[in-house]
Amino acid sequence: QVQLVESGGGLVQPGGSLNVSCAASGIIFRLYTMGWYRQAPGKQRELVAAITSAGTTAYLDSVKGRFTISRNNARNTVYLQMNSLNLEDTAVYYCNAERRGAGSMRNYWGQGTQVTVSS
Repeated sequence: QVQLVESGGGLVQPGGSLNVSCAASGIIFRLYTMGWYRQAPGKQRELVAAITSAGTTAYLDSVKGRFTISRNNARNTVYLQMNSLNLEDTAVYYCNAERRGAGSMRNYWGQGTQVTVSS
């Protein structure tokens, strides 16, 4: 059974920092591209950051220079360090694991963790 369990969300003031993590089980973690998505009320879910099995990273333009995604394959965990948070970063953050093969794709989601930026 595949499980992605996020942790580390919470309430933070504008300009503050937060680190969220996602622990995976039931998959060969090192083979998966891991991503962090977010969904704010009334908005579509969007990809915030991703890291491939090779360690290549990609970011949403609005978080470049503020957020850093990293992974620890020995711990089957992916992290998202969020700095200089602003009100627009408020959302539920979801962990995603994806692996594409010849003619197939495996895709899994975590349950989400709430990040609220408020003064």
